[in-house]
Amino acid sequence: MQLENYISSLLYRYQCVVVPGFGAFLCQIKSASLQVESNTFLPPYKELSFNSQLQTSDGLLVSHIAQAEGKSYEETLENVLSAAKDWSETLKTEKQLDFPDLGSFRMNQEGRISFEPTTRVNYLMSSFGLSPVIANGVTREVLKEEVRQIETNIPFTITPEARKVKGLRPLYKYAAVVLLAVSTTLSGYSLYQEKIDSTAIAYEKAQKEVSKSIQEATFFSTRPVELPSINLNVHSKIERSHHIIAGAYRIRENADKRISQLLSRGYDARYLGQNRYGLYQVTYASFADPNQALEFLKKVRSEDSADAWLLSMD
Repeated sequence: MQLENYISSLLYRYQCVVVPGFGAFLCQIKSASLQVESNTFLPPYKELSFNSQLQTSDGLLVSHIAQAEGKSYEETLENVLSAAKDWSETLKTEKQLDFPDLGSFRMNQEGRISFEPTTRVNYLMSSFGLSPVIANGVTREVLKEEVRQIETNIPFTITPEARKVKGLRPLYKYAAVVLLAVSTTLSGYSLYQEKIDSTAIAYEKAQKEVSKSIQEATFFSTRPVELPSINLNVHSKIERSHHIIAGAYRIRENADKRISQLLSRGYDARYLGQNRYGLYQVTYASFADPNQALEFLKKVRSEDSADAWLLSMD
């Protein structure tokens, strides 16, 4: 009988497993943690400990083994007590007792038992499949390289002797950043001022040309001049955002054929464009007033196609 295997299987489900005549294995749930020394993230686990004072059987281990092996409770209890006695004798003679899935027992010169739990098994069922994760250390070499690049581009030179002076190097870094910002600002202002000056010169030149033309027309003409009339065509732009769709086609040629058919029937058909699915849309007509669009849609459905529909765009 491999008593330690039965103990291991019960530790997944219970917090305490008593071995009659030997002691009790206890579990305490620990949350996830970080080992700073090794940069390792540990998942939640059951921390295993041992108490040699709890030796009175609670029936859990014996009943489990009796059911698994098909034996009586009394016979199984005798076998467990015998195995526990063998463990105690081994500790007294060899001063150690090792179980891969439980841990290691040691007995000192004073007869006291110490227990070191195993780390190879996590008895917490909710952490099944989770393993420790080793995190890589964060390096700062990229930031250092950027600082060196700034120091290279600043308009003054830092000698090696000055770098060795304690406390000066951080000041030089800040000075480099400030000088870089100031130079960028001055360059931008210079370009802006040049643009303003060129605009003012062009405006002044245009004013002179206009004044010259006015003077020539006013003072050097000997007879009245009839100015030509100017006709301005002002079109009010009304956005037609309500479209009666005649169809949407995968191929542009099919859409053009449909437009030709509708135009021959007297509709104000046109090509609307592609929708988000890449289909070419054709409209019977477009309206700015949604009520007019709905009335026209009813007419189209009754006279031409019941598949026509209304598309309103903001």
